[in-house]
Amino acid sequence: MPLCLHLYSNDLSYFYGEMPSGTRTTTETIVIPSSRAQQDEDKGQTSSLAPFKSNYEKLPHYLKSCLDYCYVVSKKCSRGMTKGEVVRLLLAQGLIPEKPGEIMEDTAENIINELIGLEMLHECYPFKTEIKVSEFYEKSCLLEVEEEQDFVSKAADSPIHACIIDFGEDLPPNFKSLLIRSLIIESYSPPRWQTICGLQFLLVLKLMSLVEYLPDEVGDLVHLKYLCLNCKDMKTLPPTIANLQKLQTLHLASCSKLFQVPVEIYNIKQLRHLLVVGPDGYIDGIRVPRGIGTLANLQTCTGICSGPGIASELSSLTQLRKLYVHEVSDDHAGELFASIIKLENLVSLKLVAEENRPVTLLPELEPFSPPPHLQELILRGGLVEMPNWLPSVENLTILELCYSNLLEEPSSVLQYLPKLKHLVLWEAYKAKLIGKKFCDVGGFPELETLIISSKNLVDWTEIVNGAFPSLRCLRFYGCRKLRFLPEGLQNISTIQELFVFYLHADLARRLNGKENYKIKHISKFHWFLEIF
Repeated sequence: MPLCLHLYSNDLSYFYGEMPSGTRTTTETIVIPSSRAQQDEDKGQTSSLAPFKSNYEKLPHYLKSCLDYCYVVSKKCSRGMTKGEVVRLLLAQGLIPEKPGEIMEDTAENIINELIGLEMLHECYPFKTEIKVSEFYEKSCLLEVEEEQDFVSKAADSPIHACIIDFGEDLPPNFKSLLIRSLIIESYSPPRWQTICGLQFLLVLKLMSLVEYLPDEVGDLVHLKYLCLNCKDMKTLPPTIANLQKLQTLHLASCSKLFQVPVEIYNIKQLRHLLVVGPDGYIDGIRVPRGIGTLANLQTCTGICSGPGIASELSSLTQLRKLYVHEVSDDHAGELFASIIKLENLVSLKLVAEENRPVTLLPELEPFSPPPHLQELILRGGLVEMPNWLPSVENLTILELCYSNLLEEPSSVLQYLPKLKHLVLWEAYKAKLIGKKFCDVGGFPELETLIISSKNLVDWTEIVNGAFPSLRCLRFYGCRKLRFLPEGLQNISTIQELFVFYLHADLARRLNGKENYKIKHISKFHWFLEIF
């Protein structure tokens, strides 16, 4: 690091080369102004960015390398990356220094938090914590070069990170000879597997395509540490995937036709993160064969279907920190809960009912006792009542209740959770009206994000003064009948964003007229669709 950038094929392919240390002490973007006015504008911009460039140059090498790589992988990721994604990618690239007695993922997260504290990375929570490079530091991360020959000379014998948007376009003639370490592909054209599988030094492969299978030759990528497949038509994985003995992360995104992962993945003993997830964070789950308990290093396991045998095997995964289980039913709930209670390192848990559409009841949760360090809990399915142990989960920072269909107001139980920062109530409560009892004075002391989705909600009458002392973001989804925002909203001085997905015309008229005082202090008020 730092990086130099060369653009191929009409804005479709980006190649980032890590410049050898000492090659250039500062990284200034090359711009050829078209006019004197443009020169003056660029000069002013360069001057305004000077403090940020100075801060960037003062970073220790390990922080600068991590920030640069965050820029690379987020360049074509408009939705942002979760903190977990960033952690796993930095680990795959070998950018995280080892610290005796410390888990590498924790070291990586501490580095990310340090960059957030320096305001070089931004953290936001629409539904999940996303990480993006601050716009003020984006131009500090790279040097742009216009000629291919210059790019090759500057990046000679140095790692290359390539982002290809259409694999049908011509690649540079020396593509195979480049030291490609990261390859990100978004292409409707068939991938050139012979080319990809010949990249012997590849560490990261992210593929978004319409392919139905991977060739056996994928097993030749023996240095691969991170494999992400966003392929909705994917039906099978080859047995040769077992050759990827250095693989740390297998991320199956939107692979809804992939019914079961092959048993061969259990031969990858270094596997730390097995993720199955859809584009919206949900998918029906994937079958896993018996034997998952042998993956002793597994820290993340999301999107797997529960069942007899599998539920009991989970207790062997003692390093597990994040677990998402689908098709949770009464048949094996006892086995599953007994396993989860033994996972003392677990910080994130998601339980999804047996049927997603329509959502059915989750098993009785009263016999369940959550692990002591739990920070994130997602319950997707009907609840007879709120679990009586929920108020005692004092470390909880994220809670999502989805399709709970509760008859009682959940906030009476939740508002005194001392560390809760993000709360999602998605069809969790059937009431037409939310009253001032939803939050008492000082209630939800640390809550920053509140998301409500309800097809029944018509009116939120009042927020008492002193409620929601830390609220920054309030969002409404699917609330087509919502006609009134609460009196007292104007007293929440911390709020920065209000979003209404479906904005009813009556509510729009009020907010544009006599009730504008409720929202005029909110810097960002937006909506998706107005309903008449």
